[in-house]
Formats: sequence, structure tokens, C-alpha cells
Amino acid sequence: MDLSIVRDREKLKPNRKAEPCWQRIRPGCYVGFAPSAKGGQGTWVARAYDEETRRYRRKALGAFSELPGDKKFTAAKAEAERFADKIGSGGHVEEKIETVADACRAFAKGRPDDEARFGRYVDNEPIAKVKLDKLRRHHLKAWRERLETMPALVSRNKEGDKRTRERSPATVNRDMAALRAALGARLAQGTPGTEAAWQEALRPIKNATRRRDLYLDRTQRKKLLEHVGAEAAPFVRALCQLPLRAGAIAALSVRDFDKRTSELTIGKDKSGKDRRILIPTAVARLLEQQSKNKLPAAPIFMRAGGERWNKDTWKHPISAAVAAAGLPKDATAYTLRHSTITDLVREGLPLLTIAQISGTSAEMIENHYGHLGRDAAVKALEALAL
Repeated sequence: MDLSIVRDREKLKPNRKAEPCWQRIRPGCYVGFAPSAKGGQGTWVARAYDEETRRYRRKALGAFSELPGDKKFTAAKAEAERFADKIGSGGHVEEKIETVADACRAFAKGRPDDEARFGRYVDNEPIAKVKLDKLRRHHLKAWRERLETMPALVSRNKEGDKRTRERSPATVNRDMAALRAALGARLAQGTPGTEAAWQEALRPIKNATRRRDLYLDRTQRKKLLEHVGAEAAPFVRALCQLPLRAGAIAALSVRDFDKRTSELTIGKDKSGKDRRILIPTAVARLLEQQSKNKLPAAPIFMRAGGERWNKDTWKHPISAAVAAAGLPKDATAYTLRHSTITDLVREGLPLLTIAQISGTSAEMIENHYGHLGRDAAVKALEALAL
């Protein structure tokens, strides 16, 4: 049986023991295919001989459902060989970084957002197989052109249906930034103006980020808190009182809050650096209440089952509260961050201080909120009157 031939695989029937049909790749290394008993795609398995234990070890490889039928064997064979190499080296093998896909996979370790982004926009694209030493500007230019025409995923409901929208320049910039960082970690920039200048094809679109317009004032935010469910109420209250990203608040652990000094350490954020901020009494009371009787590593804000909040779990309670409170339907967790930053600017707090607290650049605050400082400027000018 040749598992590389699609029609031969399709003739396979599942057996009672669900044992795969094996094909030898090299001594001690096999790739197997198990047809689905329910009419599905079937799954691939690797098998490698372990000299230390003198027995074979297996690893499930999945269905490779994202690949066409004639490409699945090649992918499964490569994974089986990597598995055998790892077993043969005692479980430790240095990963080879040869292609764009390899560079992205290495960069995405510990970065789930980037891993998902590469899975959507790189892994199944022609550029994934390009050798790093052969990468040229035209490869990335072609990838970028395809990216700009792809619809952007907005959300996915429980039934698996997707909602998409036209990809905005800001979204294109974010997706390009991830690939640019992955390649930059492995490649030096090429000579400007030449085909070797791969980086030039990934230049960000200027003035891509739109000004945030949706703002909820204090009365509206109080109304939101009156309608949010009990489980999400502490988390949403923190969003209404701190100009932090929702992900940063969700990542807070008990150890990050020092109740003696009312200081909070923000350790997971887009800024990439830990920072400490002094928080007001009302917020300190909220954090102290939510930290009570919890271990240092426990989330300050947790769901009923003990899990941390994430973008997939905080969306529904916030949108439900928005609807119940009769607020603008486009209001989200980000709207609360924007609203708190807006209030700080209008209160006349220096933009640099706001940037440091919120974990963003002073340039970004200036670009998006600088126009709000006009009222403070007018008051200052009035004070000059003679």
C-alpha cells in the first residue's frame, strides 16, 4: 500500500482495532493512516523506535484537513521524520529554520495570537515554503497583495459560522507586522532598492489607524455596570476605572497587586515591558476584594469556574449589558479603554503620563487624543488674560 496515492488511501477500510495502515519511511520510522469509521477524512500517525526503551512510540499527527489530498502524505511524512529525529536524540532536537514557515513557527512559540495569525495568513500560502536564503522582495509583495484582498474575520458563533469584513489598512499593518518581526529575527535587512530588500514589501500603510470615535461618558459607564451580569461585573468595573487593555486586566494575578502601597504591576501587555502604576483608593478596594483568599498565581478577575477572562468570554456579557442598558450597539471592551483615556486627556493630565499608565506610546496618544486637549489649552490661555 502506497499512502502517498490518494485513491489507494480511499480504498482503506477501518478495522476493529483502529490500527493504522503503516508505511516505512526509513529504519525505525513509519507514517500511518487510519481511515475514519464515520466517513471523515481519516487521521495520520507517526511511529518511531526508541533505542532506550526498545519499543516503538507513537504520535498522532491529525488529519491535515487544511491541505489538499495529494499534499497530506508529504506533510505527514515530514512530521513523522521530525518525531523520529526527536526520539532518536533522547527527546531533544534542534529545530531547523530553513523556510518562512519555519521562521514563523519558531517566532510564534509562546505567542498564541501570532501562531493563529500565521496559521490563517502564512502557512497555506506559497510564501510558506520559500527558503529564507532565497527570499526576495517580490515574494513578499505577492503575499501582501493577497493579504490585502482577504476578508478579515470578525467573529465566529457557536455553530462555527464566520462573520467577516473588508480588511482595513490598520488590520493589514498588524498582520504584516507579525511576519516582519518573524523574518527580522532570522534575516538581516537587504540592500534598499534591490530585490534582496525583502523588508520594503512589508512597509506599513501610513495613517492607517482611524481615530476612535465611540465614547461612553461616566453616566453611560455606570449604566453599563448596572446591567452587566454578576460574574463579569468586577472585570467590567475594572475596565471602566483603568485605562488598560482588557487583555492586560485579564492577565493580572494576585501577586501583581501590592495592597500596602496600592501599586499594580502590569506584566502582560502590548507594550512588552512590565510597569508599575499607582492606583486610586476605589480601584485598590476592588482589587483587594477580588484577591481575597486566593493564591499568588491566581487571576485577580476570574470566571465562575476559576478561568481567566479572554476576548472570547468577555464579549458576550459586555454586549448583553450594552443592549440591556440601551447604549450604542458598537460599544466593546475597547470602548471602555478609549473612554477612560479620553477622560484623562480632558482632565488635563499630561499626555506622556497617560501613555505611561495606559501602556502605549506618547505618539499614539498625541495622534488619537491630542485634539481633546484643546479645552485645557483654552483654560490655560484664559488664565493669561490681564
